[in-house]
Amino acid sequence: MPKPVRIYVRHVEAVNRVVGRFAMYMIFAMMGLLLYSSISKTFFTPLSWTLEMAQFSMAAYYLLGGGYSMQLGAHVRMDLLYSRWSSKGQGFTDSMTSFCLVFYLVFLLYGSFSSTGYALQYGEESYSSWAPYMAPIKIIMAFGIALMLLQAIATFFRDLARARGLTLNEETPA
Repeated sequence: MPKPVRIYVRHVEAVNRVVGRFAMYMIFAMMGLLLYSSISKTFFTPLSWTLEMAQFSMAAYYLLGGGYSMQLGAHVRMDLLYSRWSSKGQGFTDSMTSFCLVFYLVFLLYGSFSSTGYALQYGEESYSSWAPYMAPIKIIMAFGIALMLLQAIATFFRDLARARGLTLNEETPA
């Protein structure tokens, strides 16, 4: 593979690794929020913001960690025939599905930019009693989708190299 492709894949995977490892620890913040919500509902007055804040942190958790889990191969794969195929056949199939994923993520990113722009322009608020501004979570969501799109492109290049019988880091047969 050309050197710019190898550099692109290396840098995108490094960024997704850092962001993904940060996102891993967001589960503890979400657990703390839900524990605080349970305690406040049981012993004190219920707080209106805790459940919605936990939902926002969950959305940030899975969108910021999406690229990293793709990089690790942690997504679910239907393995009916896949494991019996050669490495080149698996690479070809994975490159086709990665291409479809890139196509989907481009539209998702376009929609997230549109939604984020609307939230910023009109000061969109949630319809709950807490009524927080929606722009911060929408910005995080657009950032997470963009990272996943970049990772999907990097994965496409990796799969394409594997379909050709190469590894991406070295130009030697896999």
